[in-house]
Amino acid sequence: MGEPQGFHTNTALQGKDMAYRKVRAGHGGPLHSQDLESEELQATGLELEWDMEKELEEPGLDTFQLEDTEHHPSGNSTRAADLDMEPIQPSTSPHGRFERLQEDPDYVSHFNRPAPKNQRRSGCPLARYLLVGSGLFVLGLIIGRYAHSTDKQTSGPPADTDLYQNVLQDITAEKIRAHLRALNAVSTENDEFSRARYLLHQWTELGLTDVHLANYSVLLSHAGSSPSTITNKDSGQCFLPNGRACDARSWSPTSKDQLFSFAAYSAVGTLEAEVVDIQYGTVKDLTEASAATNATKRIALLKLGQAPLVYTLSLLAEAGFGGVLPYVDPCDLPNEQRLWDEAFGITLNPGGDPSTPGYPSIAGSYREQRPNLTSLLVQPISASLARELLSVPSVGQESPCTPLAMPATSVKKTITLSIGTQATYKMVHNVIGYLKGATNPDRYVLVGSRHDSWHGGSSAEWSSGTAVMTQIIASLTAQARKGWQPDRTTVFCSWGGSAFGNIGSFEWGEENRVVLQSNAVAYVSLHSPVRGKLALRSVASPSLLQVASDIHKKLLNCTRGRNCPGPNVSSVQSPGDVNFFANHLTVPTVEFAFQETKAGEKTSFLSEAIFPTNSSAIENLDPSFNFHEIAAKMTGEAILRLATDPVLPFYPLDIALDVQNKLKDDKLSTNGLLAAAASLRESSTFFQSEMMRPANDPKERDPPHVRMLNDVLRDLERNFIAPRPPPGLYRNLLYSLNAQAAQFSILKDAQEVQSRDSVNVSLSLVLNAINSAERLIRSGLDLFENDPNRTN
Repeated sequence: MGEPQGFHTNTALQGKDMAYRKVRAGHGGPLHSQDLESEELQATGLELEWDMEKELEEPGLDTFQLEDTEHHPSGNSTRAADLDMEPIQPSTSPHGRFERLQEDPDYVSHFNRPAPKNQRRSGCPLARYLLVGSGLFVLGLIIGRYAHSTDKQTSGPPADTDLYQNVLQDITAEKIRAHLRALNAVSTENDEFSRARYLLHQWTELGLTDVHLANYSVLLSHAGSSPSTITNKDSGQCFLPNGRACDARSWSPTSKDQLFSFAAYSAVGTLEAEVVDIQYGTVKDLTEASAATNATKRIALLKLGQAPLVYTLSLLAEAGFGGVLPYVDPCDLPNEQRLWDEAFGITLNPGGDPSTPGYPSIAGSYREQRPNLTSLLVQPISASLARELLSVPSVGQESPCTPLAMPATSVKKTITLSIGTQATYKMVHNVIGYLKGATNPDRYVLVGSRHDSWHGGSSAEWSSGTAVMTQIIASLTAQARKGWQPDRTTVFCSWGGSAFGNIGSFEWGEENRVVLQSNAVAYVSLHSPVRGKLALRSVASPSLLQVASDIHKKLLNCTRGRNCPGPNVSSVQSPGDVNFFANHLTVPTVEFAFQETKAGEKTSFLSEAIFPTNSSAIENLDPSFNFHEIAAKMTGEAILRLATDPVLPFYPLDIALDVQNKLKDDKLSTNGLLAAAASLRESSTFFQSEMMRPANDPKERDPPHVRMLNDVLRDLERNFIAPRPPPGLYRNLLYSLNAQAAQFSILKDAQEVQSRDSVNVSLSLVLNAINSAERLIRSGLDLFENDPNRTN
């Protein structure tokens, strides 16, 4: 990064004012090219403008393209880029952050770096030797020629301009397909260890260092020796969870349906009660259901999808229900009517080993007896059985689809629910490997996938993400063998026990919590990159919304060759191993995925239902593996940005804008909250222009101060932690439950529960989080203001 020179000091007060105006201008409306040229002329006198050509020489910044080619020649491209100042998402700041430039329509940007200085030195010494005398002329030619040939033959690290292109071009659909088929070949039912051992060997051969297994003995729930049953008291009919009759010929302890059709960590026993239709289980649904019956013993028929299951179960327990029959309404599944008769599995575990809550399952740890994580008897059932219990006459397959609901005239049904799940201790295995960083090896970019499946499941549940990550590792280590190293260490993780509540990631995170709190800067998720083909969706914390949006726009333009719709990026709570890192470690996270439900739809939590699949499901879903290639390239670029950008690509202004968006239409918002959010935005704007912008300039970059700046950026989201949120909701307040109706989840819960004390506590938590974030930003401003190398 060059010799430490500190940040520019000339006319700092004027420079601060101008930098502040420029960023504010990006939020006030569109800018015109003549305005930017005028700004540039002023900035030249103040020594505050970037030298963009030298900025482009820095690693990790090759996603930029020059604004005005008349003033800044772009090297390989002569096309002038039009400024695009339109917002990408309501929760993101405008595209022209720090007057950033519109990307090249090609996926990999193209620009030239000047030759290294050590390759331009032979001419002058040779000229001096020629002046000494003709006697040294021949010797000088020999020396010069030898030095030139040696310089040509020396192989060094790949040029930064070529790094992105080399890595991303090496990621192909065929290579990912080959990895997936190899994983399928070694996969056997319920043999997680063989998969982990295969990955350990493969990652070691590819060139990762310190590849090892992290093993934990944990409490896993599984189906009992006899099936769960639902019996109609009036007719005497007995049903299995998939809707078939209770016939000994219909099941066996090792059948796929029996292994799949249970709720992990449910209460066990038998309950006779009235069936109550509660739809999605919202507070409004529960109020209406309670008014429609006088029964004291009730079993809820619950549609999955609108909220985390653990959250809804907590409401049902408080309302006095004794049992729950979750199901998936076919109308919430695009083109998936075949699932009418399919039973599924779910977990009631919010995260980690239930027997060691909050601490790792290592030798010597105390084990609590917690085989059941709820007092409710919970049994997932098929849609066809739900239709039977609701007394719905039609199958709901007409177009448009008719959502399942109990008719107002239907006769109340009483059923007997019997559940016999069991829990035993088993070993889960994580695979961990490192690609060491060069200048900041103690800063970690975490990348995670999984290699486990539900009981009786196939490799289709996990092989997609693991194949993509293996190819990303192969492409990165290929560059490392040529001499390249990332700035920060990349830690690759494959998790075990994910299907039962992200157990492997939680246990490893809890065991390494102190190290990760100090060193981890981001988590990139490959939990399930291809689970559909309807929409490409990204989930990112507010700090990384801009990076995710930029990657979306560039790659979609490249792969489709036309103007594509705006990026589908949001900060919503989603299932998967990202939970620990976003929710407990509180580092910025990002995940790219193709799926069947569009972002923002009301049924965004349908992925909590685990349906049985066969090993060929992935190849049937994406036969060309184009979706896998796109997701892999997007993930690969995000990893490169996080591992190589000198200044972490986190944007405080996006957090401030996200906070304002969550509050602006919330009926619970107070003037104090809105004022605090506005103040956070002002401080973030100034910090982003005055601190981050000069740090991105190679002429002004001072490594010690860049490191301190990165620590402020990394820690900003940690201010938004709620100590005791409602069950199932993230502790990280920046993640909402619905992308199209952004709202602080704890305020939404308090508003629905209609508890004045709960409202006041939630408002106080949000206010304190906003004020705490601003104090961190101001401390960063003070840190650089007190720099003795800077003068006012």
